[in-house]
Amino acid sequence: MTDPRYPLGPMPTPLYLTPEERTAALQALRTLPGELRAAVSGLTAAGLDTPYRPGGWTARQVVHHVADSHLNAFTRVKLALTEDNPAVKPYEEALWAELPDSRLAPEVSLELLASLHVRLVAVLEGVSDWSRPWTHPAQDRTYTLDTLLAMYAWHGQHHVAHLTGLRRREGW
Repeated sequence: MTDPRYPLGPMPTPLYLTPEERTAALQALRTLPGELRAAVSGLTAAGLDTPYRPGGWTARQVVHHVADSHLNAFTRVKLALTEDNPAVKPYEEALWAELPDSRLAPEVSLELLASLHVRLVAVLEGVSDWSRPWTHPAQDRTYTLDTLLAMYAWHGQHHVAHLTGLRRREGW
């Protein structure tokens, strides 16, 4: 049985991607807002407040988490493009998921994510040096823009899989 926390397996952290892998990752970022919207479309309030796995976040929290996380990704991309090996700011995602905005209608974060991804993809499509480094101090590791692209393309698909898995299990 696969680990329900990681339906797509562990997050990839390659330092370098091939041009084909970059193209696929950019496409994943382009399509994520629509895929996430489809994954929660038609869910009742009770469905939105159902955890995707025992002990996991609710579907509602997952949607808001993706927006929170991808806002951080956008900032990290811009830092990596404008500073020399910036140290990014870690955040406590589990605590963020408990804040009052995580109880709002998912539409708030779905709209945010749609606009954010237009900007994120536009910035990434202009990258000429994918090896630009950035450091995650909590992990004590330096990554590249290729790493960030791979991580966040996976991240969106990972959470869509949580939601589609919940729907499948519940028969929704």
